[in-house]
Amino acid sequence: MAIASQSCDVYFPEVGNKWNHVTPPLAIDFQPAINHALGNESLLGRDIQKALENRAFAEPPPWGDIIGQTRPRENPHGLILLNGKIAAKWGDTKRSDITFSVAKSFLSLCAGLLQDDGLIPDFDEPISMLVDDDGFDSPHNKKITWRHMLQMTSEWQGSMWGKPDQVDHNRDLNMSPKDNANKGNARILKTPGSFWEYNDVRVNRLALALLRVAKRPLPDLLRERIMDPIGASEDWEWHGYNNSWITIENQKIQSVSGGSHWGGGMFISSEDQARVGHLMLNNGVWNGKRLLSKQYVQQALYPCDINEDYGLFWWLNNSGKRLPSATRKGYCAVGFGSNMIWVEPDYNLVAVVRWIEGAAFDQFCCKVLEALKS
Repeated sequence: MAIASQSCDVYFPEVGNKWNHVTPPLAIDFQPAINHALGNESLLGRDIQKALENRAFAEPPPWGDIIGQTRPRENPHGLILLNGKIAAKWGDTKRSDITFSVAKSFLSLCAGLLQDDGLIPDFDEPISMLVDDDGFDSPHNKKITWRHMLQMTSEWQGSMWGKPDQVDHNRDLNMSPKDNANKGNARILKTPGSFWEYNDVRVNRLALALLRVAKRPLPDLLRERIMDPIGASEDWEWHGYNNSWITIENQKIQSVSGGSHWGGGMFISSEDQARVGHLMLNNGVWNGKRLLSKQYVQQALYPCDINEDYGLFWWLNNSGKRLPSATRKGYCAVGFGSNMIWVEPDYNLVAVVRWIEGAAFDQFCCKVLEALKS
């Protein structure tokens, strides 16, 4: 059946350029999947700054104004891992590209680390118990828990870095922004935890709350506890906005963003993303060393009560609606563009796909799994 069934030895790549490949007789022909990815390149312009300025998210000024750095993208790239070894790759997998909302899954990792350290004892406690910066003072916001934020059910009300939460009211991920005519129209907010809505302003509010608890830059936390131990390159970056600087204990720190909706966010290579996917596939353990608690990984991949396809900033596939060709145990980090980290536990598989049209990704999954089953 799958490669995973033929060899249970899990490989962890070393630091640097040495990364073992799957070799015959275990090699699989993934070329049809690669051809599909290359033949369905994202329609998003390669000049990301220009694309955002041209209202890729269909927001009027000043809501849609770019306030963080960007850089152009290049050709599509990606790779497929089986048991940690490279089974296929295409394009420049070492290039650090902007990755949009894949950064949300990295925010989730930071939340997990803070919980593992006891700094956030319980994701079900109100954020206001630990964060006192006026962001959670109102009767409505005071009820919001860490889990509400991480599951996109917070209904947090306010503005962050000049962007009001209304920007993403009525956002529908099943249609392109330009077709989502109701997006940005104010609606009556519901009780926290009772309504699911994808909202980047609220994600950025969570990022600030995590920073206030950590009392150190989140990229430093991520680098020390995750990225360096898994052998990631030095080339990844994580930015906030021009106006997202705060002072904590006399240190000026930039609060990072959970995406690149208005610029900023994470710039990272396919190979570094694949390492993170491989860490998640192995339940937070890297080469015998636990980096993330089992408790965090289980929570991250446990479905939200009102959206069975969403965990803690990780996309799940319980309903099969988003990715009918993938297994129901599969899960993803997903970014606009599209940028994907796809993890398939049943096959010990991780695939990173950069700059594929979102509607084409399911067929990529289909072709990958067909190759494994053939």
